[in-house]
Amino acid sequence: MTLEDITRALLTSYQNDGGINHFDGTNLPSEESVNRLCSEFMHLLFPGFFEQKPLTKQSVAGVTSRRIEDIHLHLVAELEKSLRFSKHPTPGSQAELLAMELLGGLPSLRQIVKTDVSAAYDGDPAARSVEEIILSYPCVLVISLQRIANLLYRQNVALLPRMITEYAHERTGADIHPGAEIGTHFFIDHCTGVVIGETARIGSHVKIYQGVTLGAKSFVTDEQGLPIKGVKRHPKLEDHVIVYPGATILGGETVIGRNSIVGSNVWLMQSMPPNSIAYYQGDQASIIRPRKARESLVEEAGDWVI
Repeated sequence: MTLEDITRALLTSYQNDGGINHFDGTNLPSEESVNRLCSEFMHLLFPGFFEQKPLTKQSVAGVTSRRIEDIHLHLVAELEKSLRFSKHPTPGSQAELLAMELLGGLPSLRQIVKTDVSAAYDGDPAARSVEEIILSYPCVLVISLQRIANLLYRQNVALLPRMITEYAHERTGADIHPGAEIGTHFFIDHCTGVVIGETARIGSHVKIYQGVTLGAKSFVTDEQGLPIKGVKRHPKLEDHVIVYPGATILGGETVIGRNSIVGSNVWLMQSMPPNSIAYYQGDQASIIRPRKARESLVEEAGDWVI
């Protein structure tokens, strides 16, 4: 077989096997451009941390101005592609409006991201400095970009929000859908293998560990057996909840009450009242009981240890 034979075979496949071709349609967002935007967003959120050269107080105004102009240019372009894909009637003007709204919201977003960094520092005894957390903790990247993607998701922008979170997923191993709603002071310790679904709701001061899944119990389907979009199918974690490694919490009606703890490898498809603990004991299924009056550390329960 020659290269010409392979080319002809692929062209025949393009003609015969539809569904994974995109010819003569709208120009889709560029993965390379979106990845660059993600990197630039991190520079804006954490100035001076990811620069090749030191960023001084004297130079920060000029650098920030140039960076904003560059991000604005590329963001408008990728937003317009996404809006054309979803057949928005005025993609150009709407892309400009959304880009300005997103960029204008960055100062407020930085205040929220700062709480996430604080939660990581306060919640990890191995952390030696805030600089270490921002530079090397994967949760900072994945949570920060998810918060940006969520702003676009809430504006019903197609494609681009998920591409932003997938950049973070590829870099960190944590998959957080842009639709998930997350409160302040959120910390994912170790980060790898975490999956948080589209309709998950997470309160403030929540800490989860590696391998945690906030997933769907089942899908509501239509007459053709296809999933109905937009149905609440992922759990809610109220404020001050801790979820330990490998736990799986499923279902749109599942609520983990505030100040509760979910132990390692627990499988939950039912709600937990506030101030409770779920864990395994021997061969028994998940046990849910009230927390002890002075129980603040999971080791005090004596049932599992990280």
